[in-house]
Amino acid sequence: MSTNAMNVAKTGLNAQQTRLQVISNNLANVNTTGFKRDRANFETLLYQVTRPAGAPTSDTTSLTSPLAVGTGVRVVSTDKLFTQGALSTTDNALDVAIDGQGFLQVLLPDGRIGYTRDGALSRNADGTLTTASGYVLQPEITIPEEATQIVISSDGIVSVQTQGEAQMQEVGQITLASFANPRGLEPGGENLLLETTASGPANVTAPLEAGMGKMVQGALEGSNVNVVQELVDMIETQRAYEVSSKAISAADEMMKFASNNL
Repeated sequence: MSTNAMNVAKTGLNAQQTRLQVISNNLANVNTTGFKRDRANFETLLYQVTRPAGAPTSDTTSLTSPLAVGTGVRVVSTDKLFTQGALSTTDNALDVAIDGQGFLQVLLPDGRIGYTRDGALSRNADGTLTTASGYVLQPEITIPEEATQIVISSDGIVSVQTQGEAQMQEVGQITLASFANPRGLEPGGENLLLETTASGPANVTAPLEAGMGKMVQGALEGSNVNVVQELVDMIETQRAYEVSSKAISAADEMMKFASNNL
């Protein structure tokens, strides 16, 4: 029936609109530090099975395939793809990039822990390392006001040198968190991800241990968005949307023909 065809095509329009929004968000964040691109996942809606496979067609024969008509499509979920982004040198001592697996941990105002790949760190008025939004890095690391040089090793040890001192002084240790299912993390804005039951609990350890990545001082990890691929996906989405629109138009023409001629 034409009305059913319209409803099926409408689900296609809705699904492609959602996919276009995901692609648009990827492109909008192409220059966001540590951003991981999203992908929309589709699934079919319920099928209307008129005759199941194996239904008898005579005393000795049966259907080899069912008579089943689909009712459309929907976006079931979105995945974050945690491929490594390119590292760019900044020569800023408080900029750190993670080369490999792991997330930095920050304390949120509500007491929860947020996880991020954005290593553009700063010092607040107390000298404590924070993100650009002011969230304190966990565990807390305080840089003395009189520090003249800051060194962050590949295994996350933060050392400083003060005026008049020949030896470096260790002031803290950056740790990284990993998850059994990082795709289960909930995006929270401000370059942050939040733990969920789907992600599992955080496994916290030092960089270069238990498969964790290493810290790279004076660098930032760029977005892993491939602009060319996103533009190709955008064109594909536009074409799929147009096809669903034409299906609605075709169903409408068929209904007009039936009402005018039958």
